[in-house]
Amino acid sequence: MFIQFCLLLLLYNYVDANVTSKWHRAVFFPSAHRVRRSSAEFLDPVFQMSLPEVELLYEFLSTGVRIDQDDRLTLRDPELSSLRKASTFDVVCNDVIPKSISDILRLGDKLSHVPGPLKVDDFERTLLTMAYGALKTSQTENSHQQKFWMQSLTKLFVALRRDLMFPYNRGSHR
Repeated sequence: MFIQFCLLLLLYNYVDANVTSKWHRAVFFPSAHRVRRSSAEFLDPVFQMSLPEVELLYEFLSTGVRIDQDDRLTLRDPELSSLRKASTFDVVCNDVIPKSISDILRLGDKLSHVPGPLKVDDFERTLLTMAYGALKTSQTENSHQQKFWMQSLTKLFVALRRDLMFPYNRGSHR
């Protein structure tokens, strides 16, 4: 009996060490873990910490965002830009989320292999990457590039949808 218990414990530790911890260590947005602007506040920045901040993020996105020549996102509303949370939004959008089609497609591929729900910060960053991709798609005139942007948006959408539906479709993988 004791030997069976020890074997079961060893099996559990093996599975835990080799399977689940890999997903806990998975870093989808590596630039979020770099120190920037000489402030510890911007190490692994997260915008939404409460319901009012989620509502503020919605307001930021609904009032309008523009992309400049350097692919930096800025808020259109100067009043909203002056808020303290706008600096966190700026860091997440301009220093953390990927901006190239290839990086966004790679992110979508990585997210498609996540076995469970995303962490809150990964969900937020994926959502903001999707918003960036949608804006970039609407501004791209080349149909070939639009096709790639749409493909990246689809991958991100599928990942977010799967995350939101996770409790309801545990049996299916997609």
